[in-house]
Order: sequence, then C-alpha cells, then structure tokens
Amino acid sequence: MSLHQPTSPAGKEAVAFDREARALFAAAYPDQPQHLTHRLAGHPLLSLAALADLAERMPADSVEYNRGDLPLGIRPEDTPANGLTLGETIRTIESNGSWAVLKHVERDPAYAALLHDALEDLRPIVEASTGPMLHREAFIFLSSPGSVTPFHIDPEHNILLQIMGEKVMNVFPTHDEELVPPEQSEAFSQGGHRNLRWDDSFLPRVTPIRLTPGDAVLMPVKAPHFVQNGDGVSISFSITWRSRRSVAESELHSLNHKLRARGLPRVKVGARPERQWIGRGLFRVVERLGL
Repeated sequence: MSLHQPTSPAGKEAVAFDREARALFAAAYPDQPQHLTHRLAGHPLLSLAALADLAERMPADSVEYNRGDLPLGIRPEDTPANGLTLGETIRTIESNGSWAVLKHVERDPAYAALLHDALEDLRPIVEASTGPMLHREAFIFLSSPGSVTPFHIDPEHNILLQIMGEKVMNVFPTHDEELVPPEQSEAFSQGGHRNLRWDDSFLPRVTPIRLTPGDAVLMPVKAPHFVQNGDGVSISFSITWRSRRSVAESELHSLNHKLRARGLPRVKVGARPERQWIGRGLFRVVERLGL
C-alpha cells in the first residue's frame, strides 16, 4: 500500500472517505449537516451507461421518475410524469427535463458491495456514537440541468456523494416544528409522503451547500431540504443507514400518531429518543395490542 493512500480506521485502504473527511464526519455526526469530500467520482458503476442498464433490470417499485421543472412545494399527487420510459429518461436526461431515483440499488450485488465498502470507512465512528449501522441502503439520483427536488425530509442518516455535475443542497435545521409540524412527523412515521409545505419565509433558515464531483454532504435524519441542480446532468449516490436513535425517534412519532387519534396527550420526542425507555416501552405495548 502506498504511504500516501488514505486508510480506514481498521487499517485498510479507504474506499470513499479519507482521514480528513472522516474527522469532519465524526465532529458533525449525527446532528449537524457537514460538507465532506469522497473518492468515488468516476467509478464505473456510477456512469450514465451503467445506471441506465441497472435501471432497466430493477423492479418497477424500485424506481421513481418524473419531470424536474417543479416548484419547491408540490403535493405528491400533483407531480407530473415526463411521458418517457425509465431507460429513455436516463439515456436522454441531458435534454428531457427530468428527475429520477433508483431505490435500494443494494439489491444488486455489485452496488451492495460498493455501499458496504463506502460505509465501512465510517462504521467505527457511527458505532461509537449511535450504535450499529442498521438497514443499510443506497439510492442513485439522476437530474436534468436546472431540475428541482422539492422541499422534503428523509428518514435515514444519509451521505449524498456527488458523482457528476453540480447541485446545491439547501438544508434547514432539524427539530424546527414550523418547518416540520409534529402532525407531519407522525404521519411520516406511518408511511406518509416526504414532501413538506413550502413558504418563502423559511428561506432565512437555509444553509446552501454546493456540491461538485468529489463533494459530499452528511444529512441528519429528517433535516428538511430541497435541491437545485446546476447547468449539467447530475448523478448523486446516496448511502444511508438507520441507527438506534433514528429507529427510536420513528417509534415515538408513531406512538404519538396513535395517541393523537384518540385525543390523548403525546410523548415529547427529545434529542436522544433512544434513551426514552418509557415512551418506547409504551409504543411496544400499543403495537402488541394492535391499537
């Protein structure tokens, strides 16, 4: 091994994140967004041709694609289709004004290995903070020039790695109940849609993070954000995992959804929900009784 090659905490050569990136990640995880760098730009599995081939062999429920000229706030049922097949969308994405996501690409063995190797660089840091990396998953986003991903939240710890093109991740504070009201967090925990209501008064709270190939951003669980693509085609590789903390938060919001429906007082979801043993125990009782 070259003396100049970055190594992982276990002493192996780092696949995606060098020593500096890991140090920045450790300082921010799990609660703060953080700009990082990575080493996967130009990887053959993440080329446009390879992704078009991958998309065409994926099941229909693992892909989503639509027009990319969308407002920041849009109801899911109002999202327009682009009139193309998935393969056509990816192969002509430079000119068709679309946005596409390939979900759970870890179901393909080659992409599963890439996900594993990238997360392995960070696993010791995550385990020391929030316990084991649970439910590891990967998503690939492809966007036409100028496309927009509307204001939304995601349920996982997420690092978005920019592979091709440019985009701006516009990140907002977590735990801001004006941005994400408790009722929406509760519905989201029950499978509700990720899109959020947008209001221009939210803009002063944004932190824009510009991404070019080789850049990445750590996104905390349920950090509200929207994405603006640059002037070229964008490919981004999203590597995600759950933790004891994210699972506990989802449990408590799910419990509150049921309590609210019955007009009962809700449980306050704190900064460390994994330590809220009484609320989590009540969630398990409610689930066991099927209430």
